Amino acid sequence: MRFWPLLAVASLAMAAPGGATVAAPAPTLIAAGDVASCQSQGDEQTAKLLRRFRGTVAVLGDTAYERGTDEEFRRCYAPSWGRERVRTRPAVGNHEYRTAGAAGYFRYFGAAAGPAAKGWYSYRLGSWHVVVLNTNCSIVGCGPRSEQYQWLRADLARSRARCTLAYGHHPRLSSGFHGPDATVVPLWRLLYARRADVVLAGHDHHYERFAPVDPAGRPDARRGIRSFVVGTGGRSRYPIVRYLAASRARNWETYGVLVLRLLPGRFAWRFVAVAGSGFRDAGQARCH
Repeated sequence: MRFWPLLAVASLAMAAPGGATVAAPAPTLIAAGDVASCQSQGDEQTAKLLRRFRGTVAVLGDTAYERGTDEEFRRCYAPSWGRERVRTRPAVGNHEYRTAGAAGYFRYFGAAAGPAAKGWYSYRLGSWHVVVLNTNCSIVGCGPRSEQYQWLRADLARSRARCTLAYGHHPRLSSGFHGPDATVVPLWRLLYARRADVVLAGHDHHYERFAPVDPAGRPDARRGIRSFVVGTGGRSRYPIVRYLAASRARNWETYGVLVLRLLPGRFAWRFVAVAGSGFRDAGQARCH
């Protein structure tokens, strides 16, 4: 599948002094989860990739191992991915909650992590509506009676964007060690009902792309959500242990980041692996 040819014309027009029209770069999201550990050099390798791209950095949870303490953020995360903190919009993972209330995470990221102690928020990126979820459902709740569910329903109802992307830590579908997570289904139902286009997650330490599916994981080419597992931020790698029918690309042998260009009415993706890897995955699709 082609990626960079699309980007050659993937720009937004804007007026320059004198009335001329120049091309502005398409909004970019650079994403991966399961990132930093003082016991691994993988996060230093992927941090080098971040510096190759302008745009917003989306951390998909499990930011600083093993417990997300203040010291681990300072010693393990700050020297690598922490250099990009000013442009980072994070999601909280399960390892952060090994410190009570994920306090180290919320202290480190501050307002960039959304309302204190909640872990869910949304923002605009170009013409796209971007939703960040707290998928630690056993802790904060994801069901219809939960605060997060009610917030998401209202947030999506307010949005007038044609294209919507969401990300959190736990994947609805995964062929990896942890596998599919049914606890996020209520949130997926809301996203599906509002015709969301893309969902990103980490948790399993591999890369995987899925065909569009409904919340039950059934193929739905017309209005299904296209999802990615990007647990390749650098902590470690987990093997593929099953092969889900909707899986379209997967690799557990390399670290890397997913780069998405978010254009009006469409998007393009490219998995960028660290030096020495031959794995590639790229493509493009239109919003619903």
